[in-house]
Amino acid sequence: MGFLKKLFNPTLPKPEKRYYTFNVKCQRCGEVIEGRVDLDNDVSLGDSGAAYFARKVLMGDSGRCFQQIEVVMKFTSTRELIEQEIQGGTFVE
Repeated sequence: MGFLKKLFNPTLPKPEKRYYTFNVKCQRCGEVIEGRVDLDNDVSLGDSGAAYFARKVLMGDSGRCFQQIEVVMKFTSTRELIEQEIQGGTFVE
């Protein structure tokens, strides 16, 4: 009976951190926008093969400013942030 209970009701492993969230501020209107990188699906292998990168283009929700904010991030193979670049805004802590 214990075998069937484990088979149909397995204990799931504790989920690892899947998302990297960040905030940016638009340089045109000053709106703070939250961005999110899915570390399982949004990252791509870089040219060197040692690092991963993600590129996001964000736009505010206010409806008055259509400034695009481009964010490029590099991650290690263990999905730790190495560097980040931004155009059209600034990072907010």
